[in-house]
Amino acid sequence: MTDSSEHEAKVTETLERLHAADDLDTLEAIRVEALGKQGWLNALMKTLGKMSPEERQTEGPRLQGMRARVADAIEDRKAVLEAAALEAKLATEVIDLTLPAPQMPQGSVHPVSQVMDEIAELFADLGFAVATGPEIEDDWHNFTALNMAETHPARAEMDTFYFPDRDGDGNRMLLRTHTSPVQIRTMKAASANGGEPVRIIAPGRVYRSDSDATHTPMFHQVEGLAIDRDIHLGNLKWTLETFFKALFEREDIVLRLRPSYFPFTEPSVEFDVGYSNEGGRRVVGGHGDAEGHDWMELGGSGMVNPRVLEFAGYDPNEWQGFAFGLGIDRLAMLKYGMNDLRAFFDGDARWLSHYGFSPFDQPTLSGGVGARA
Repeated sequence: MTDSSEHEAKVTETLERLHAADDLDTLEAIRVEALGKQGWLNALMKTLGKMSPEERQTEGPRLQGMRARVADAIEDRKAVLEAAALEAKLATEVIDLTLPAPQMPQGSVHPVSQVMDEIAELFADLGFAVATGPEIEDDWHNFTALNMAETHPARAEMDTFYFPDRDGDGNRMLLRTHTSPVQIRTMKAASANGGEPVRIIAPGRVYRSDSDATHTPMFHQVEGLAIDRDIHLGNLKWTLETFFKALFEREDIVLRLRPSYFPFTEPSVEFDVGYSNEGGRRVVGGHGDAEGHDWMELGGSGMVNPRVLEFAGYDPNEWQGFAFGLGIDRLAMLKYGMNDLRAFFDGDARWLSHYGFSPFDQPTLSGGVGARA
């Protein structure tokens, strides 16, 4: 039988030492001495294995009680010492309220969001409203209504993200390849009201199966549409030139229209802008045929195809209009000096902290387009 009175004396001594401990280091030393791997209480607990079952019934609860009393005393004294240390720290620390506050982590506006806001602001000055539509489209709005036949290459599985199921009308569903379906939906709604002029831009995400330094499977596009009874290519050219002058904040923007083909416009034109290379960066401005300058394609456009007007419910003998499309990500790259489109979607906080915009210090466009109108 173990000497219970000797053990109790040891516990009493330990409790007194714990009560007298005046710092956390001393408290830890006592804890290790009693409850550590080589501690005397652990050594006593190991003796239970050599006892008979009858002895263990008596000694087990007694030793466990001794261990619990010491452990509880350690926790209580630790709480007292930690509270005293905190009080001492608060009593001696002084905060100088005249010092500037520490810099806190701050989010930033993504360049794409910034440029989308700039585009919406500038086209609002030109009388264009912002229209939106679903990103999951049916093939009628995405292709058929835009005069793209069943055999059109853009409908190929390798170019377009299709869903396995069809809608209730049997149309195939897909991730939209452009924001042109928004134009169709807007024209249908306007023609249902008896026909009325339309001036909209349709910014948003679009999806195509493509990926390299200048293409990503998901990117951002803005399309513009103007429908009225007396619209021509001259209106289109003036609109685009006025927009680019305001966006790039330069008066020397020169636009060149080249004949092209798109199923949804007739005639169709691609528009190029003059630029120069400065320090490895493309800078928009100047005449593309001048020395040191060249032309860069920025998008496609044209007069709305009469068949598209018919699909949308307009009489092409009375109504006509123009449409255009621009890549928002590419505009951001040109304006703010970025060189790889894939970095836009990598989610790298370092890239965003460099190219992002402060939500509290937004850059302003010099005068919008009002002064140029």
